[in-house]
Amino acid sequence: MRLERKDAENAGKRAEDEVWARATHPCLDGSHRRLARATTMAIEITFLIAAYNRRDVLLKTLRHVRHCGLPAETFETILVDNASTDGTADAVAAAFPQVILIRERINRGACAKNSGLGIARGRYVVFLDDDSYPLPGSVDRMIRHFESDPDLGAAVFDVELPDGSRECSAYPNVFIGCGTGFRRRALQQVGGLPEDFFMQAEEYDLSLRLIAAGWDVRRFNDLHVAHLKTSTARKATRTTRLDVRNNLTLIGRYFPERWVMPFSIDWAKRYAMLAAARGHRVAHWQGITEAAVRAMRGIERRPLSTEAFEKFVRVNEITQGLSAAGVKLGLKTILLADLGKNVLAYWMAAKACGIQVAAVADDALGGRGWTYRGVPILTNDQARRAPFDAVVISNMSPVHAALRRNDWRRAQRRAVIDFFETTLTSAARPAASGFPRTAARSA
Repeated sequence: MRLERKDAENAGKRAEDEVWARATHPCLDGSHRRLARATTMAIEITFLIAAYNRRDVLLKTLRHVRHCGLPAETFETILVDNASTDGTADAVAAAFPQVILIRERINRGACAKNSGLGIARGRYVVFLDDDSYPLPGSVDRMIRHFESDPDLGAAVFDVELPDGSRECSAYPNVFIGCGTGFRRRALQQVGGLPEDFFMQAEEYDLSLRLIAAGWDVRRFNDLHVAHLKTSTARKATRTTRLDVRNNLTLIGRYFPERWVMPFSIDWAKRYAMLAAARGHRVAHWQGITEAAVRAMRGIERRPLSTEAFEKFVRVNEITQGLSAAGVKLGLKTILLADLGKNVLAYWMAAKACGIQVAAVADDALGGRGWTYRGVPILTNDQARRAPFDAVVISNMSPVHAALRRNDWRRAQRRAVIDFFETTLTSAARPAASGFPRTAARSA
């Protein structure tokens, strides 16, 4: 059952608390404390950015945000500087005095956005990276999506990379930190980003809390954000280590008991293969070790309900879909296309339906002699020569799944099945936008 939510509930007290928080936040510049005390007018949008040592690209980002298409008096921008050493905070203070600047004493990673949440005034809060910005018209359309659906907690933007490719989360109802709008009331209800994650998988933690509270997290292909994907301050081995540590922590914290071990084994092995392909074996084992230490010290268990977990992984929905397809098409053997993050649900569905999995087709991991639960992982070319009745798209990233579906349909005549083809947004932009269809990158 959905929770009843009223915009006007405790509005007066909330406004008073917000003004006080803005006036007393210990890391706010002095000028912004005075502004906080004096300003009580309604703000529609809060843009919230955390930055670290990307001064020049951040200044460009802020210029784009300033020209987002909204009247200046209807939005605010909060920047949380993670103790940058390149003069980021001073440069922003000089060039953008209207930006509310919070200077952290240490680098708290992406989760430093929490400092800005406490003083945000907008009805909606838009998370951006220091190198991402919304394209014109997108924020207006985002507001309309929220106004038309009272259960929408997070509206996820379609992300455009500099090379024309696209990215989104590996799960359709998990937001992406470089471009997502939130109903602030939803964030007030469930809390902000997990402080113990620093970066990597923090979106999953917050998304699962939103889902558990009855909010929808949904991606819209009419909302667009440009993401420059700046390499400065990105450390590949740290990303691998934190991916492993935080994803395993996530399982221990939120997954129902019966699913903890199967998904822990699955994700750990998948990340091991990804790490090996990138030459990051040491970082992978560091992540495993840190996750194990956390588990031994005790992880606060907040398992999702059966309904909320099914909404996330869709095990029953996939099984029902495969059962129906098996009867209709007389399937005996299938090929799974991609070792996606939710591939376990597809493998279990095939087992429950008595359908054999011939192979997993994945160009990034195939052709190395690796297997998934005894099934060979092949390149796409190798997999096309395998005996199978149909291809089942086993990647739930909306962008990636659509591209795989289209690639396989062009490459061979056998059936290509994507259970969520009509319910998830496609990888193609609207034709009028003028953007090409290109490769996807999913987390």
